[in-house]
Amino acid sequence: MKIFIAGHKGMVGSSILKKLTNEINIKICTSEKDNLNLLDQTKVAKYFLDNKFDIVINCAAKVGGIHSNNIYRADFIYENLQIQNNIIHSSYISEVKKLLFLGSSCIYPKFSEQPIKEEYLLTSPLEYTNEPYAIAKIAGIKMCESYYKQYSCNFISVMPTNLYGPNDNFHPQNSHVLPGLLHRIHLAKINNAPHVEIWGTGKAKREFMHVDDMANACLQVLEKVDAQDLYSQNISQINIGSGQEITIAELAQKIAKTVGYNGEIKFDLSKPDGTLRKLLDSSRLNKLGYKPQISIDEGLKSTYNWYLNNQDKLKI
Repeated sequence: MKIFIAGHKGMVGSSILKKLTNEINIKICTSEKDNLNLLDQTKVAKYFLDNKFDIVINCAAKVGGIHSNNIYRADFIYENLQIQNNIIHSSYISEVKKLLFLGSSCIYPKFSEQPIKEEYLLTSPLEYTNEPYAIAKIAGIKMCESYYKQYSCNFISVMPTNLYGPNDNFHPQNSHVLPGLLHRIHLAKINNAPHVEIWGTGKAKREFMHVDDMANACLQVLEKVDAQDLYSQNISQINIGSGQEITIAELAQKIAKTVGYNGEIKFDLSKPDGTLRKLLDSSRLNKLGYKPQISIDEGLKSTYNWYLNNQDKLKI
């Protein structure tokens, strides 16, 4: 079986690649950006036709936190639409047997009832700060669904919660909240800073999942869910979450404890919190027999160790 992982150097892609590397009867295919620009429709189509993949896992995306999503709005909607359009359509024309598309929990309305069920998609407005990214991801979900309904393509989508772990983006401005806080608190420790400032009130709650748990969930969905199973339920995607949520203030304290920082945590009330709560209902995933294995404390410890061992490679 020939599997192409798009975005194999990213956080999720690299974890899935690691999980599949020692599997027998599987050939894993990846391509460096210099060899295959996923924004180039012609090159992507040729690559897919030349290789004839059985399974495609699309982990490739332009990602970032509140700041970068809000500042680079055009880049986020254009690049994500272009990447997924090329991969999904090329999977169709090259007769890929199964495609897994990864979205993001920001696809759901800003004021969704909690926990968020798959059915809540497109029922009310999105959070403004990451609206372009969310709209691109929604388009990818509906593209997979539409290619099933028109062409019977076995294309399905999963929606992960907030992920973290090895190969995350730790950039101080462009990262998501957890890696951004870890990097900032680490710097405060080594610089003996008396305090660390965090955006917002700290009251917003987030659900976090270690990327290795996410990779296992993706493989479980690939094995057990087909397009007909998914779309016959009148939903367009399957949620992947840990079921556990924590406030940003609590997260900051856990990171400080992990890093060994004893300074003060201050909150910049002039900055946005983003969506105040975003907990996924992952009951459909749980019915497949899947449960995450890595606790937030264990995950923070291993992520910080990875960060310390790879600082020379990080673009920060």
